[in-house]
Amino acid sequence: MLAYVSMARKQTLVQLTDDLLAGLDQEAAASGRSRSDLIREAIERYLANGREDDIDRRIADGYRRFPQESDPWADALARDSIAAEPW
Repeated sequence: MLAYVSMARKQTLVQLTDDLLAGLDQEAAASGRSRSDLIREAIERYLANGREDDIDRRIADGYRRFPQESDPWADALARDSIAAEPW
């Protein structure tokens, strides 16, 4: 069971279209959660995805700046490992 830690919150005003509000209300009713809870979760996911995208960009940039040299033994091992997969 996850422990819920209450953090200080600030109230903010968000303007939504009628369609967005209707979808939000429908999801809130179906899930038994509040609008605020759903909006907080959506923002948390959005920010987490942004951080993941930034990490991916940094990794790709690192490989562009310092490309890996080809290693025939590692390449052969990777090919054999992939070929051995059941899919």
